[in-house]
Amino acid sequence: RALRLAGGRSHCEGRVELEQEGTWGTVCDDGWDIRDADVVCRQLRCGRAVRAHGNATFGRGHGPILRDEVGCEGHERHLWECPAAPEHDCSHKEDAGVVCSEHQAWRLSGGRDGCAGRVEVFFRGTWSTVCNSTWYDTEATVLCRTLGCGDMLRRPAFRHTLPGKMTYLCGSLQPSLAQCHWIFNKSAPCYQSWAAGVICNGTGS
Repeated sequence: RALRLAGGRSHCEGRVELEQEGTWGTVCDDGWDIRDADVVCRQLRCGRAVRAHGNATFGRGHGPILRDEVGCEGHERHLWECPAAPEHDCSHKEDAGVVCSEHQAWRLSGGRDGCAGRVEVFFRGTWSTVCNSTWYDTEATVLCRTLGCGDMLRRPAFRHTLPGKMTYLCGSLQPSLAQCHWIFNKSAPCYQSWAAGVICNGTGS
């Protein structure tokens, strides 16, 4: 009985999908609320729920609809422990989704396209800038590849324009910056730093 999120920008955001007897299915959004989403986020080690979505926000799933009228109290360790209706009258346009607090997404702003500019990260419900104190070729390359922008060309510096500050340090080329060592809103690593930027060799959509 596995659980995953699909269709989001990280493993901590997306359409809720459950596995039952080898088949993956979805959850109907009837009665879906933040307490239900909290159980999902905690089970996936993604923190707590920031948003509980309905109406197939992350796209329509496939396969059976395995849960309807889910009624978690919020303390359950697994979504299967929450009461739910045995029958459903739903379609995949009602697939439930969640955004968890540990979800991270990135964008480049102020450049010529989506593959150049100041690095901004969406984390714990807000957009923040990234400190360039540990922003080296490895970190910049990881981000370029994550964004589908090829490899790093340059690492320009910008002024911090957002209240939050994130610091990344990647020991090697990871699949995403979220898998590197990161620190959020601690002043020491960011002291007198500039906001990180990158120009990738690809072009953005």
